[in-house]
Amino acid sequence: MKNKNKKQDMSHYVTKENGTEPAFDNAYYNNTRPGIYVDIDTGNVLFTTNEQYDAGCGWPSFTKPQGEIEEHFDDTFGMRRTEVKSQSSNNHLGHVFNDGPKKTGGLRYCINSAALKFIPKEALKAQGYEAYEKYFKDEKK
Repeated sequence: MKNKNKKQDMSHYVTKENGTEPAFDNAYYNNTRPGIYVDIDTGNVLFTTNEQYDAGCGWPSFTKPQGEIEEHFDDTFGMRRTEVKSQSSNNHLGHVFNDGPKKTGGLRYCINSAALKFIPKEALKAQGYEAYEKYFKDEKK
């Protein structure tokens, strides 16, 4: 039960207090399983693993969102950044930067794992996300 409380505390810190979880010490920074990421509070789809890549920063990074997010100017800590929030819950997710892969538009959505819930490809239908199965169809026939 202690681990669950620690996870809930981190999730609250990140989503409600605009915190940042530790780099390289979070659930999804090196995830390689196909699936989707949803808002931890609402279950609304935010990202898919099709847009996830290893940016080497220690947090899950994506080239673009799949769901409705909002972007806001953030000048905390003396930095000029763009904060990313979930539109449905107003949860803080992370930040977006202009140092992503050029071939996909140059954006890097650097997102805290603690703000997300991962739904693996094989569980999409069972959890009500069957509309996203088409993103992960095998090419083999």
